[in-house]
Amino acid sequence: MSPVWSLGAGLLLLLLWVRHRGLEAVLVHHRWVFVCLFLLPLSILFDVYYQLRAWAVWRLHSAPRQHGQRVRHIQAQVREWKNEGSKTYMCTGRPGWLTVSLRVGKYKKIHKNIMINLMDVLKVDSERQVVRVEPLVTMGQLTAHLNPMGWTIPVVPELDDLTVGGLIMGTGIESSSHIYGLFQHTCVAYELVLADGSLVRCSPTENSDLFYAVPWSCGTLGFLVAAEIKMIPAKKYVKIHYEPVRGLQKICEKFTEESKKKENSFVEGLVYSLDKAVIMTGVLTDEAEQNKINRIGNYYKPWFFKHVEKYLKADRTGIEYIPSRHYYHRHTRSIFWELQDIIPFGNNPVFRYLFGWMAPPKISLLKLTQGEAIRKLYEQHHVVQDMLVPMKSLEKSIQTFHVDLNVYPLWLCPFILPNNPGMVHPKGDEAELYVDIGAYGEPKTKQFEARASMRQMEKFVRSVHGFQMLYADCYMTREEFWDMFDGSLYHKLREQMNCKDAFPEVYDKICKAARH
Repeated sequence: MSPVWSLGAGLLLLLLWVRHRGLEAVLVHHRWVFVCLFLLPLSILFDVYYQLRAWAVWRLHSAPRQHGQRVRHIQAQVREWKNEGSKTYMCTGRPGWLTVSLRVGKYKKIHKNIMINLMDVLKVDSERQVVRVEPLVTMGQLTAHLNPMGWTIPVVPELDDLTVGGLIMGTGIESSSHIYGLFQHTCVAYELVLADGSLVRCSPTENSDLFYAVPWSCGTLGFLVAAEIKMIPAKKYVKIHYEPVRGLQKICEKFTEESKKKENSFVEGLVYSLDKAVIMTGVLTDEAEQNKINRIGNYYKPWFFKHVEKYLKADRTGIEYIPSRHYYHRHTRSIFWELQDIIPFGNNPVFRYLFGWMAPPKISLLKLTQGEAIRKLYEQHHVVQDMLVPMKSLEKSIQTFHVDLNVYPLWLCPFILPNNPGMVHPKGDEAELYVDIGAYGEPKTKQFEARASMRQMEKFVRSVHGFQMLYADCYMTREEFWDMFDGSLYHKLREQMNCKDAFPEVYDKICKAARH
């Protein structure tokens, strides 16, 4: 039988099986079939298209020339909205399914969509050690552009598809954040189109109130059209040290101790149960022991979190040298550990060697094709949350996560939080060490109920002066939300810049209790 006939017969059998089980049942209970046959190939096509586009833009040097024209087009759209009577709020025209957030915001259907086609690296300024980029530049695109030039940015959030705009208007973090802070703290300037159509630049010394109010504002003060981000010299490898730790108190003590050491370029923890974890520290280097190099980003390699777990199971420490770009995107191939729920056999060596080069499926395509049944299933039986809590509350926080969610692994990422103006800052007058606790997966606690359980978690986070990342489902009331976040500067600027009639309040864009 020829390959074409074999393929045709296979597809026919698949269609008959789908018809027998029902499409919705297959998508809910056997989603891997659809993901493997359709979304993985489509994801490859998406990547090829954007890589070819980025290469062409770079070769033709067209991005800086076209940027001004594109910004003027955005300004024209805003002025048109004003001339039409400002009847509805404005928002970006980018489809909701293209964002990494799992939340499905309905506001785009009723608000004025402003089309923003800004996805290029504009300038690498080696003298100032600053890179100027448009808001839809992704982390994968940026590191691929900078690394060959010998540069990187201080904070590179792991997933390839995270955009600069999303990381500024929301937030971003990496295992280097104990030195540099959140992604916003590595930015030196923003350029925005405001509600009146004007273009402004803001920095710590120029329109400083706006500069500090933009992070976490979710596009409710203006449209971000460019950002300047600090650069640091790139090195070839990350020398990473794996150390298994047992006992919750010892885990917290060791993690806190390593997070305070500035000589550690990177600090990260993976907690596999209430009393078992692996603490990782890394140092940037250009030298490596050849027999200890692990190119963990290669498609046939085990998923990173599974690789780390081997040190815990063997109860041994270890040292490896991981190529820097592989390290920065170490959780991309498995979408942290979310892919194991979508493709249960995704870490099987056979699957990795044959099909691993296509993984992961684009989060945007997963959202686009999930359907209402899967969306509701995820909402009620799945959690994707990042809570930022003071390091001094780490032990109590892990215990709370265990009782309310019981989701493992937990991701621990430390960061220094400076006492800058804006929505997020420490309670005191000094910078404070915080930690991001990431919970991604199906809660195992018997009493889990999405709304009640998450409201309990949010209440705890407020009680320790912590913060909830705004990409995730948020169940707080408006009063609770502004108890968690400092809205004083934000509300002042919305009043001064006439934003109230132009953009919804951030709470109305992201919270379940609000209409969106």
